Order: sequence, then C-alpha cells, then structure tokens
Amino acid sequence: MNTTLPASAEPVRHPPGLKVIFLTEMWERYSYYGMRLLLVLYLTKALGYPRAEALSLYGLYTGLVYLTPLLGGYIADRWLGARLTSIIGSTVMMLGHFAMAFEPLLFIALGLLVVGNGLFKANTSSMVGLLYDGPDDPRRAGGYTIFYMAVNVGSLLAPLGAGTLGEVYGWHWGFASAGVGMALGLVAMLWLQPLLGRAGLREDQTGVTRQHLPLVLAFCVGSLLLVLAVMQVSRLLSGVPMGLQLVLGVAAVVLVLWFSGRRQRGAATARPALSSLERQRVLAIAVIVFFVIFFWLGYEQTGGTMTLFADEQTDRHLFGWEIPATWFQLVNPLTIILLAPAFAALWTRLDRSRYALPDPAKMALGMITLGLGFVVMAIAQQRAQAFGHVGPLWLVVVYVLHTLGELMLSPVGLSLTSRLAPRHLAGLLMGCWMAATGVANYLAGSLEGLLAGSGIPPFVFLYGSSIGAGLLLLCLTPWLNRLTRHTSGES
Repeated sequence: MNTTLPASAEPVRHPPGLKVIFLTEMWERYSYYGMRLLLVLYLTKALGYPRAEALSLYGLYTGLVYLTPLLGGYIADRWLGARLTSIIGSTVMMLGHFAMAFEPLLFIALGLLVVGNGLFKANTSSMVGLLYDGPDDPRRAGGYTIFYMAVNVGSLLAPLGAGTLGEVYGWHWGFASAGVGMALGLVAMLWLQPLLGRAGLREDQTGVTRQHLPLVLAFCVGSLLLVLAVMQVSRLLSGVPMGLQLVLGVAAVVLVLWFSGRRQRGAATARPALSSLERQRVLAIAVIVFFVIFFWLGYEQTGGTMTLFADEQTDRHLFGWEIPATWFQLVNPLTIILLAPAFAALWTRLDRSRYALPDPAKMALGMITLGLGFVVMAIAQQRAQAFGHVGPLWLVVVYVLHTLGELMLSPVGLSLTSRLAPRHLAGLLMGCWMAATGVANYLAGSLEGLLAGSGIPPFVFLYGSSIGAGLLLLCLTPWLNRLTRHTSGES
C-alpha cells in the first residue's frame, strides 16, 4: 500500500515541538552516557570492585534502566499522561545524578536513576510520534531520525564533559556534571512546552503547571522510599542469585500491571478492545522486540568489556599524551551525527522506489553489520593477548561498524513501534521496546560469567549471535509484512 503523499501536498517542516524533545533528550542522554561511561571505571579503579562484580553491577543497573520504562509507559497511559510522567522522571533522575557525586549514596543514586529513567524514557520517545498527524504522516520516520541525532549529540558531549571531568579531575566532578545536564533537560521541557501543543497531555490537562508541583514532590519522596525498600529486600535475599532477583522483580511488575488492568475492565475508563489488525501489529512488535535483544546484547558491551579493553589492552598514547579511555566512545556519536542525515535521505528515497526495504529487513541488516564489528573485535582480542596491546584504530573500526548497524536498526525500530502501536498503548509498547534493551543490558554485563568455562570467547559468541539472529529476521520479514498488512515501511 502506497501511503506517500504527492510531492505538492507533502509537509516539509517538522512540528516545532520536535525542538523541545530534541533539547530535552540531548541533555538527558548527556547525563545518562556521562554517568554510564564512568561507572565501570569508577567501580574498578576507585572502589576496588573485581572486574566480574563491576560488570555485573553495570549490567544490572543498565538492565533496570531499560526495564522500568515498561512501568513508566503504563503509568502515563493509564493516569498521568506522557508529558507529566516525563517531567517527574526528569526530576527524579536529576536527584539521582547529583547523589552519584557522593560515594556513600552509590546504591541510592543508582536506584533513583533507574526509577526516574523508567518514568522518562518511553514517554519522551512516544511523544515524538504524537507530534505528527497519524501513523501515515511521511515526516514521522524523519522525525525519529532527528530525535535519534539528539541522543547522539548528548552522547558526543558526554565523553568530552563528564568523561574528561571524571577521569582527569575526579570521579565526582564527572557525576555532578551529569546532574547539571539533567537539570538543563528539565528546564528545556518546562520552559518550551507550549511548542509541544497537545502532545503527551491527557484530555483533562492543558499543560504541566505549578499545580502539579506537589505531585512531582510526592513522586520524588515515593521514589526514594521505593529505592530504600528494594535495597532492604535485596539484603534479605542476599543468598539469591542477582539474576533470579531480577526475574522475580520483573514478574512482580507484570503481575501488578495485570491485576491493575483486570480491575479497570468494564469501568467507564476502560480502553477499547483491540481490533484484529491491532492484535496482529502488537504481535509483530513483540517478534521484533525479541530480536532487538540480540542486537543490544552486543552493542551494550560498549560501556563494559569494550571500555575495559580500551583502558587495559589498547595503546592510548598519542604524541606523549594518553587519550582517556572514555574518549573512544566519541566515535559512535560522531559517526551518527555525520551519517544520520544521509541514512534518513537514503531510506526516504528507497521507500519511494521499487527497491524499498521493509523495516524488519533494515533492522536485520543492522544486526549483521553489528556482528561484522565483533569479527574485527575478536581479531583485536587475539592480537592483544599475543602482543600485550593493540593500536587504537582497531576500536575505531569496531565502533564505526557498530554505529552503522545502530543507524539501520534503532531509529527504524522506534518509528516502526510508534507507527504500529495502538494509540492508547503507545507508551506501554514503547516501554516493551525499552524492556528488551533492559534484558539485553543485563545479559551484556553478565556475559563473561555466563560463558566462563565454555571455552567460547565473548566476542566470538557475539558475532555468531548477532549475525545468526539477523539472518533469521531476514527470513521472517515476509511473514511480518503480511502480519502488518504492508504498513511497516514499504511503498
């Protein structure tokens, strides 16, 4: 089905609210990546954590960061609306980042960041789609590409700002700068929210105003109490493996959502039943979300094993100066900023031609490209073991390949999820996308331990899983197209 508007009628300008979300997301990603790229180095160098324990904590934190948007999306869909929920999340995250600057508050800070991100992430992403005129608006995919550039402008600033401050001047300076970044993102959302129009608001809301301040403060206090309660429960379950604790926690959230949904069935505020086509589209999203796990399992080695590889096994000396290990993560956002417009133009041109690629096929190619990066990484690991270290170009090539894969998968997947999701489930299904990333992050941090004793090097496993999953998704693409009735990017 051809949903492209004629050239004379096609809108060429994006909604002004996209600027607001761009600024908010840019500063939030600065704060997130600034903290994330320092975390493993901080745990191993400053706090003396063993490598495996530091990677496990990193995986648990990043996993929960992406799992909790499932709950945040549900809260927004049912009660608060996406905009108010995002602003509450921004406030809680800001407090968490500032708490990271104080060593005794480490676990409280991580908990606040997890809760705040859960309230923020899926709802901000879904608001991008709500700016446009329905699922067939041809500007939507381009809007998500611009949104994705905001993510990478923030991640470009993070190594230069938080990374340099943390590695050169002291860890706590780096963490505090992440808090400042989050504060700037919150100010952008509040100050410029008139540009958002009605995006992210419930029918009974006209905006987020001073009258919502008590609710924001209540969520901040409630978030702190929740974190303290979870920490106490975790101490009581100290003999239970961390992975099982995570599974139990996710199961508890799912049960809460299920019982809440049952209580609201039949009420005046009940959501409309899904049509047959909507059920098919939700199934398609579920299948794609499953495959996304394999991509992020590999990609999220960036802040863990690859950062340690840069720190320990890469020759970082240049003209007598040692490059900070965190600076290698500049390659990813630089590549995206340079190439994202070209990819957006490429997809637009292809989608209007007879060579149009379905969205699942684009995502599959991204997974295969990621796997090729791990082929290079596996060779670099072998050389480092043989010679003690490798040159920096190896990591640069790997990051470029991983970034190309990301450009093929992530903005396409975000746009696809937004387009296929029933409107009243937009936040929840975007939360499912984030939850898949959360599972992948936890597995990424645990991978070395899971493969211990198997004789399979992690990077070898990763190129096999990435390429294998990508080929399987390619095979399933025709079925997914039929499932969504050709609404996933074909002309």
